[in-house]
Amino acid sequence: MDILLAGNLAERALLHVVPEEFPFTIRLSAQVLESNGSSSMATVCAGSLALMDAAVPVSSAVAGVACGLVCQESDDGDIVDYTLLTDISGIEDSLGDMDFKVAGTRHGITACQLDVKRIRGVTLPIIRDALQAATSAHQTVLDVMDSTLSEPRPEGKNNRPIYEIIEVPLPKRSRFVGVGGYNLRKIRKDIGVEIDNIDETKFSLFATTPELMEEAKQCVNTLLKDIDFPALEPGAVRTVKIKEIRDYGVMVELFPGMPNVLLHVREMDRKMVYHPSDMGLQVGQTLEVKYLGRDPTTGRIAISRKALLPPPTRSGTHRTNPSSFKR
Repeated sequence: MDILLAGNLAERALLHVVPEEFPFTIRLSAQVLESNGSSSMATVCAGSLALMDAAVPVSSAVAGVACGLVCQESDDGDIVDYTLLTDISGIEDSLGDMDFKVAGTRHGITACQLDVKRIRGVTLPIIRDALQAATSAHQTVLDVMDSTLSEPRPEGKNNRPIYEIIEVPLPKRSRFVGVGGYNLRKIRKDIGVEIDNIDETKFSLFATTPELMEEAKQCVNTLLKDIDFPALEPGAVRTVKIKEIRDYGVMVELFPGMPNVLLHVREMDRKMVYHPSDMGLQVGQTLEVKYLGRDPTTGRIAISRKALLPPPTRSGTHRTNPSSFKR
């Protein structure tokens, strides 16, 4: 949180009520154009209302009060009598002996700062009485603040940024992320929403507007939607069509409407294949592949063309079946 023109005191007073897990950076600017009292305590009150108006889930409203002191001293400088001034004005601040700023909620103090003027110091009874006076004044100020806004708004402005955490079931993680993170990159590029991996099942979404967040969530729901595809037993043979050529393999369509599945270069042939072009593969060609199963942890589907080829001969070569792929 960066508070301009009001100082560190107001920042410390408000930080205690902002949740640690709040995902956004807060920039709170207090522009005091005229002052006849404590500008920092005014910043605390106005800042608390501003945070609630912006739908920041603060735990409580915070108010600030400045207590002053006028005292009578003995010849040796000891305080023999004193009067406390609550919520001092400008002239009381200038001519008084103390400026004791206290900020807090209905439940306790969140920040305080003591400035002593011409006297050598203050006694413990003065501090005790000042804290009691400030606490009582807080209740009055908070009552006035509550009459305007008593709790954070449930939703912010229409132009506010949005942050959400979604949970992806582990078996659907592979389908959601896509090969090499393809689906996540596509959401970032096409919609403009930042999506990041938190752990194995949780992802964070950050959008600059609610509309973009809604569009991203629709895309997420589409990726996670359960689609009934024909069941395959491990060892089943399927004829698939190449949809995309990549450096490390080809993306093939196992079933119509199903997310494309990667046939890795190491599963294309029994000999070393460095790139799909080594075998002359092109988009639109069909291949016969063997279904090896689904990874129980990631949900990733494994297929192989190599598993359908005859084992290598003693010389280390094998005959390639021309009918295993065709144009």
